[in-house]
Amino acid sequence: MKNFDLDIEEGEFLAVLGHNGSGKSTLARLMNGLLLPDKGTVEVFGTALTEKNLYDVRRNVGVVFQNPDNQTVSMLVEDDVAFGAENVGLTREEIGERIAFALSAVGMEEYRHATVARLSGGQKQRIAIAGVLALKPRVLVLDESTAMLDPRGRREIMDVVLRLNREEHITVVLITHFMEEALLSSRAVVMNRGEIVMQGAPSDIFERHEELLTYNLTLPRIGEICKKLQAGGMNVPDTLDVEILAEAIAASLRSS
Repeated sequence: MKNFDLDIEEGEFLAVLGHNGSGKSTLARLMNGLLLPDKGTVEVFGTALTEKNLYDVRRNVGVVFQNPDNQTVSMLVEDDVAFGAENVGLTREEIGERIAFALSAVGMEEYRHATVARLSGGQKQRIAIAGVLALKPRVLVLDESTAMLDPRGRREIMDVVLRLNREEHITVVLITHFMEEALLSSRAVVMNRGEIVMQGAPSDIFERHEELLTYNLTLPRIGEICKKLQAGGMNVPDTLDVEILAEAIAASLRSS
């Protein structure tokens, strides 16, 4: 990380993009003290991160990693979700309430007494998110949390994340290489070699297609479809809105 300066507002949904080795995961680990900076300062809710306040920071900033199997600590779903809450010394009654809240938030209430090993990849990742939510963090950091899932599993996780951001007002930092996921954010940041090289609304960033290519990034699939249709002679605009594209295709076909 170098020349790095980033402010994240409470309640924001920020997407962090970049190729492998760009510094995305380092950023995730700096945010909750899994790494401490050699130089510079990381501030969490206005307080500089130090070894003395790691406990409080980690209760407020939860990180979900790529492989849900690496985050499983118990055989039963409710025990797995309860693990973090138990470790911070909550009462049994409070832990029970936290389990119910977290499973409800990720839509997994009916699996409370299920065996984790029998769940699908998407369901396991939802349980991993629930384990973090049981601590009731103010920030949820997802470090490539959908990378190992199939398209259906990715949609399930993104639906959960959007709901948490909009209804529970949890700040979300989504680290991803799936451009379609970044479209859901309110702001996107592009990293390259430990630096921020682009930032702004996702639609503004994806308009800079040629610049994205220099950082080994591509357009979301809908953007690529627009470019291919234009190259084939169809009069459609550059858009990231599925409905606008569908209307433009229909209008072009009617006029031909």
